[in-house]
Amino acid sequence: MTEDVLVEVDGAVGVVTINRPKSRNAVNGAVARGIAAAMDDLDGRRDVAVIVLTGAGGTFSAGMDLKGFLAGDLPVIEGRGFGGLVEAPPRKPLIAAVEGYALAGGFELVLSCDIVVASEEAKFGLPEPRRGLVAGAGGVMRVPRRIPYHVAMEIALTGDHYPASRLHELGLVNRVTPAGGALGGALELARVIAANAPLALAATKRIVVESADWRRDEMFGKQAEIVNPIFASKDAMEGAAAFAEKRAPNWKGE
Repeated sequence: MTEDVLVEVDGAVGVVTINRPKSRNAVNGAVARGIAAAMDDLDGRRDVAVIVLTGAGGTFSAGMDLKGFLAGDLPVIEGRGFGGLVEAPPRKPLIAAVEGYALAGGFELVLSCDIVVASEEAKFGLPEPRRGLVAGAGGVMRVPRRIPYHVAMEIALTGDHYPASRLHELGLVNRVTPAGGALGGALELARVIAANAPLALAATKRIVVESADWRRDEMFGKQAEIVNPIFASKDAMEGAAAFAEKRAPNWKGE
């Protein structure tokens, strides 16, 4: 999309790369706009089923570009929030591939993803209080929803860095790879997911995300609103036919 955000499509997987390695992929306005545009583009493509977000040069992202912040260059898109992502993630499954640091806003971008694959050398943290700031791009809201309360409080209040191994123990990181292997591990997982029907994937993600706020007496009705169109889709017929004919399905996203 821009020099600061690179987009590549490999089969049914789209890869979005924050490309400011000299700044440890700090997020400025250009990066936020680039991520937002990339997500819109990939979300709208029928040939893409899964999206991977990563950073160039061995670092995911050190967070907000503080120099840009001081100059008034805010990395926020109206209606989408920090990085053009945290308030409006894509409908399709989104996997974070983390090498090096994912700190502050960088960690908040990770928390906006559905699955996290991290290098054994990756470090995560919310150091905003050390700079007189608050992790207001979803960090202090999402961390306690993903891991136990007291550990979430420690991460949010100390500003310390935590290794991928620790967050894997807590269930926040799905898979830990050798150094340099996060993107490869994320792509491997993405291809497994992308072999499934794209409409079913998007609907499944929507139910997992939205059902947390559904009342017990309304949950099946709300689920039906999302699921019924999937059962009536051409892909549902194709899935059944492929099973009966003992062949791989040919998904159309219809």
